[in-house]
Amino acid sequence: MIYRNLFKRGIDFLLAFLMFVILLPVFLILLLVLSFHHKGSPFFSQSRPGKDNIPFQILKFKTMSDLVNEQGDLLSDSDRITNFGSIVRKTSLDEIPQLINVLKGDMSLVGPRPLLDDYLELYSDEQSRRHEVRPGVTGWAQVNGRNAISWDKKFNLDVWYVDNVNFLLDLRILFQTLFNVLMGKGVTQQGHVSMGRFEGSRKDIIR
Repeated sequence: MIYRNLFKRGIDFLLAFLMFVILLPVFLILLLVLSFHHKGSPFFSQSRPGKDNIPFQILKFKTMSDLVNEQGDLLSDSDRITNFGSIVRKTSLDEIPQLINVLKGDMSLVGPRPLLDDYLELYSDEQSRRHEVRPGVTGWAQVNGRNAISWDKKFNLDVWYVDNVNFLLDLRILFQTLFNVLMGKGVTQQGHVSMGRFEGSRKDIIR
């Protein structure tokens, strides 16, 4: 509890700063290439719920086009992801801008991944506990399957992390994340370019 409340934020800031400095050349190269590739902003920004459900704007490098159908709705992820974007996502380089979120205090290096705002009303009471801590660039669920596991298992892992967060666990998750990225493990769920949409666990939801 002392680590979670007193030291975690300071360690996050120091490590995120060092990582951003080390990755700055890669950041600048992707900034230029994706600006040209997408003929505009290289960033994807979207509101996500943070600690205590407080919203913030998450930053990622853009890996999808803005193609829409005749009704003006975005096409599916598989239709919009570009070849270069697929490489960027597979290597997790699209997550680099989230170091800025960590420096700002929106996120932690390790914690439950920030999901969509409209998922908030779909969580069970237990699942909603994932928002008791800052969301992370990586997390316990990410090193135990990432997008290749079910939503229920992912949320169980998130809540387990909230109850067991400590320095050694965070260190383990960071090293395991590096290994998984190098091995390309758990990037996609079978049948999806990214994780399928969460449909809800609350029993009182009317479908």
